[in-house]
Amino acid sequence: MADELAITVIMSIGVIGPALAIALIGSNGMKAIGRNPEAASKVQGSMMLALAFAEALAIYCLVVSLILKFT
Repeated sequence: MADELAITVIMSIGVIGPALAIALIGSNGMKAIGRNPEAASKVQGSMMLALAFAEALAIYCLVVSLILKFT
C-alpha cells in the first residue's frame, strides 16, 4: 500500500513539474522568435536542448516509479 502511494506521488509531481517547464520553455521561445526572427535558429537550438533536459526529468521519475513497482 505504501509503495503504491509513493509511486502515485512520484509520478504526479514528476510529471507536473516537467510539463510546466516545457510549457514555459515553449512559450518564452516563441516570444523570443517573435521579437527577433533573425535569431530563430539560435533560439530554437537552445529551446530544444532545454526541452530535452525537462523531458529527461519526467523519464527519471518514470524509471524510479517502475523500479518501485516491480521490486
